[in-house]
Amino acid sequence: QVQLVDSGGGSQQAGGSLRLSCAASGDGIRSYCLGWFRQAPGKEREGVAIIYTYSTTTAYTESVKGRFTISRDDSKNTLYLQMNSLEPEDTAMYYCAAALWCENNNWPKGNNFIFWGQGTQVTVSS
Repeated sequence: QVQLVDSGGGSQQAGGSLRLSCAASGDGIRSYCLGWFRQAPGKEREGVAIIYTYSTTTAYTESVKGRFTISRDDSKNTLYLQMNSLEPEDTAMYYCAAALWCENNNWPKGNNFIFWGQGTQVTVSS
């Protein structure tokens, strides 16, 4: 099992940057498929990015491609989400999550992610 703690959220103006962190305890994170998800008020949860098990292969939702970067530091057992060129539409609660495997096509739904962080709020103003 793994326990996840999100941090790094805050308020930024459009065009700014934030880096989210997800510190893991328990199992090593490289043995999990790791992802970032977000949920805005009144909207469904949305998959943002994933990084595959024992790999540096990543996948992103279309709206963040070229702006966000997911990465993993195995030595620190920590997952990151670097968010650049932030837009007001990025405003949401962001959650990190872990799954035993990555689903190639359905990962944005997050249905197979079994461990979740508590969330960190990101607010982007125009």
